Amino acid sequence: MKDNKTILVVAAHPDDEVLGCGGSIARFAKEGHEVHILIMADGESSRVSDISLIAPELLDARNESAKRACKVLGCSSVTVLNLPDNRLDGLERLDIVKLIEVFIDKYLPSTVFTHYGGDVNIDHRIVHDAVITACRPQPNCPVKELLFFEIPSSTEWRPQSSVECFFPNYFVDISSTLSVKIEALRAYESELRVFPHPRSIKAIEALIRWRGATVGVNAAEGFIIGRIIV
Repeated sequence: MKDNKTILVVAAHPDDEVLGCGGSIARFAKEGHEVHILIMADGESSRVSDISLIAPELLDARNESAKRACKVLGCSSVTVLNLPDNRLDGLERLDIVKLIEVFIDKYLPSTVFTHYGGDVNIDHRIVHDAVITACRPQPNCPVKELLFFEIPSSTEWRPQSSVECFFPNYFVDISSTLSVKIEALRAYESELRVFPHPRSIKAIEALIRWRGATVGVNAAEGFIIGRIIV
């Protein structure tokens, strides 16, 4: 990304944007790219049997965490739509696609990052499919790069026998922004776990170091290419 570009990150839940590509966001923002974050679901309401019972202050706290994290990363904007968590399969797919299209039309991103389609989390898979539809390469579509990220405790939890494994073929060197990613993750302290859980700081950093080692750098985030138009 040599020329300044507009980037849109479409994530299912608050914290997915940092887990999936936080170091890349920080690097691109530092380099002068405009980065916008769209978060689809609230990340909280799946923890109650009845959505109407969710305490508004929990949603407010999660949304504030997203704002703090994205401020650390240097994002230009962050929007949380607060759709029902882990219940996106109960919504009409077309409605989800149209919500994403609003932001593509608004920001005209040349690059879009979103979830890998083989994750164990149903919201991740639905967002993946919806983004592909919203970014379909029609004439005058602004999206030239479509990239899929991995989420610790979701991507690797899907058995290989049920889906193709995540094998990244596009890497972003985040050696200079690894610490920024970790700082942004701490905005979601309640979502972090104790090692050896894959969503612990130690495990997340180990994955980043491993992705970096596979391409000869100190730290990297890996992605699967959906499409690149040159």
